[in-house]
Amino acid sequence: MYEGYWGLREKPFENTPDPRFYFASSQHQEACARMLYCIRERKGAAMLTGVFGCGKTVVSQVILQELNQERYRTAVITNPRLSDLDLLRKIAHHLGIQNPPKDKADVLILLEQLTADNAKEGRDTVIVVDEAHAIHDPGVFEELRLLLNFQWHHQFLVTLLLLGQPELAAIIESNKPLEQRISLKARLDPLSAEETRDYIRYRLQVAGHVNPSAVFTPEAVRMVYESTGGIPRRINRLCDIALLAAMGLKLTAVEAFIISDEVKGLAV
Repeated sequence: MYEGYWGLREKPFENTPDPRFYFASSQHQEACARMLYCIRERKGAAMLTGVFGCGKTVVSQVILQELNQERYRTAVITNPRLSDLDLLRKIAHHLGIQNPPKDKADVLILLEQLTADNAKEGRDTVIVVDEAHAIHDPGVFEELRLLLNFQWHHQFLVTLLLLGQPELAAIIESNKPLEQRISLKARLDPLSAEETRDYIRYRLQVAGHVNPSAVFTPEAVRMVYESTGGIPRRINRLCDIALLAAMGLKLTAVEAFIISDEVKGLAV
């Protein structure tokens, strides 16, 4: 709606995990590097935590893009609030097993055979569980841990990535058998004031603006940071509506009073 007014090809602040808009801050680069190391070196399991809206899901999308599709077979679980059997069946389905059996033992037999066949063909199996903090059944974590027992020639047949909000770290810490299988951990914190400024400019640039530093005044950017705490999802929501409001007033840049007004309406 406002793209033409601001000289954009597309909306820059959509809250979808689009890897094109991935902002590679130092902590996001570190998180990607750790997760990719775990996958490529077959380290078994890794965990990425961070407050809601800090970019965990887009990091997982960037990681998956980095993987050679001929070598890796992946299952991405975005809603893990399932029984242990249903989660195993969902993993099996994402890995290509049509109509997974309803008996747990049969599902596990198929998964072990599938991962072994992948390994024999030079392929690795990767399971990504997003929103893992939402798992309340300890039995689900136990089944995930036991998948790491699938091994061939002393190497893991499965790499498991667990993504979740900060409470996931405490959940895993209380589960010592699983915690001991986590070979790498990473955490995403909110962006700093400088990173928030660069994040806004970067997304505007990706969306096609020729002079992204001129769209938001420095005072507006500072207010965005103070209002959102540097959490990307909140930044996106606030900046999106601010662009619309500034267009309505026919401004040439988003000014601080626009941010102030929208913060009151959004209760960011």
